Amino acid sequence: MAREKPGLTPEERAALTEAEVLRTLEAFPEPDRTLALRLHTLIQHWAPGLSPRLWYGMPAYAWKGKVLCFFQPAHKFKTRYATLGFTDLAQLDEGTFWPVAFAVKALGQEEEEKVRQLLRKALGEGLEEA
Repeated sequence: MAREKPGLTPEERAALTEAEVLRTLEAFPEPDRTLALRLHTLIQHWAPGLSPRLWYGMPAYAWKGKVLCFFQPAHKFKTRYATLGFTDLAQLDEGTFWPVAFAVKALGQEEEEKVRQLLRKALGEGLEEA
């Protein structure tokens, strides 16, 4: 996460943080790099009010200062797939039992639409503001 830099505007701090996130994504091995960069683009397009940041070394997107969703690359934990996860801030509730993490091996048109729907649901009414 970008450290507080005295004398910088909030916009300048946000730009530094996003640059740090992008450097991290670019350093991922394939296929994590392509997946993470595509998700970054989709999240920024569909929910521009979310702020990119690093969270435990992973790209994450915060709503009003709190992490809403994150990308866990497969290489970080030596797993067979990457994960798009949501924190308890996300409004994904469905009764008493619901998914908050989704395996990601590829992002085609169908998967991209699912990401858009998840963001819409996660933010609830906040999507219009995001």
